[in-house]
Amino acid sequence: MEHFDAIVIGTGQGGGPLAGRMAGAGWKTAIIEREHVGGSCVNVGCTPTKTMAASARVAYLAGRAADYGVNTGPVDVDQGTVRQRKRAIVESWSAGSRKGLERWEKLELIMGEGRFTGRKEVTVALNDGGERMLEADTIVINTGLRPLIPRIPGLSETSYLDSTLIMELDQVPDHLIVLGGGFIGLEFGQMFRRFGAQVTVVEMRERLAPREDPDVCGALRDVLLGDGIIVELGAKATKILGTTGDVAVTVEQGGALKDLRGSHLLVAVGRRPNTDMLDLEATGVTSDGRGFIPVNEKLETDVPGIYVIGDVKGGPAFTHIAYDDYRILRANLLENGDASTRNRFVPYTVFTDPQLGRVGMTEAAAREAGLNVAVASMPMSSVARALEMDESRGIMKAVIDLDTQKIVGVAILGIEGGELMSMLQIAMMGGLPYTVLRDATFAHPTLAEAFNNLFGKLES
Repeated sequence: MEHFDAIVIGTGQGGGPLAGRMAGAGWKTAIIEREHVGGSCVNVGCTPTKTMAASARVAYLAGRAADYGVNTGPVDVDQGTVRQRKRAIVESWSAGSRKGLERWEKLELIMGEGRFTGRKEVTVALNDGGERMLEADTIVINTGLRPLIPRIPGLSETSYLDSTLIMELDQVPDHLIVLGGGFIGLEFGQMFRRFGAQVTVVEMRERLAPREDPDVCGALRDVLLGDGIIVELGAKATKILGTTGDVAVTVEQGGALKDLRGSHLLVAVGRRPNTDMLDLEATGVTSDGRGFIPVNEKLETDVPGIYVIGDVKGGPAFTHIAYDDYRILRANLLENGDASTRNRFVPYTVFTDPQLGRVGMTEAAAREAGLNVAVASMPMSSVARALEMDESRGIMKAVIDLDTQKIVGVAILGIEGGELMSMLQIAMMGGLPYTVLRDATFAHPTLAEAFNNLFGKLES
């Protein structure tokens, strides 16, 4: 049994920095990684998907060149080159993550799969063979998520794709069927539509991205329909047959059965926690019915000295939240702080094109909370800069608490929606009343200038 001051399981965007800071503080630290240094974001999530989305946007703009008075020839996508560009960027980031870990004298990177064999004991099945047994008083679980594969008759016999496998295609599918109308499914669906595939999105609920307000969901659906994507709502997959090149999906929709046919199937119905391999019962840490590990506002489990950061604890599954989890533990474990998750902002951007940037409460949540709500809403077609760029699809929406005049929620579906949302998040962080933005002088012509008109609508 080898003794360490701390063991971190997983090298994601929270685990890696935390292990480094622990080592920098003089703690003898081990960080365990099963497969990819850098975690999901760098290897199979944010970095590769946004790299490929950038290629898809270039294809989209090239196809629209005539709208701007620019004459080009037919657009042809080389999927192999798109894939290689993605691989190169991922390899660069992952190598950088590994180099960052290896620079710490008191930090040891152990490649293998860890599982608990005692309350504070972890046994690692090493990737190159053999085992190591480790113990530490402080253990941090950062094992993340993987694609959830539902139990649908015939699916296990079908050559389906998940969010990782689809990025390794070297040819554009003829017709991609996407199971799931959440953020992952929509990003990939639009991406491959722009690469040249026919795309059908199947969502069992009655609207896409159902955590959003209905008007935002509707505007997002209009964007996808405008791109030529077929959207099947209220459609539950009941049977799947076929192989790659010929896939048949039977859905129940409106009480009737309907058959959909395509060349490829992407399963994007959610993600599940990587806890089933940890043997949590050996340490006494409890998980919920889905495998997520509950924690308190200081990221502590029900076993003292064992913490959880990142997606595996449930709740917001975003890289920036995992990184903020790291900052909380850094403050509390290394700096004698008292940081917590209480009242932190949870912004996110869905990288459809246009982007959907969101922070704070939806209108529905604000009304349910009993706030004195006012809503400022405006189509992007009323934004001068968006019209000049011929990028006028979408909606700007802000939710106001009239008792305080403060912004409590924002949703911006539009060109650079994530950046515009972030500007309003800063205003929320500073406690600014909406009137400050209504009356501010912004540079002309910019997208931010639209805040004058957006908040001015509350006075009309």
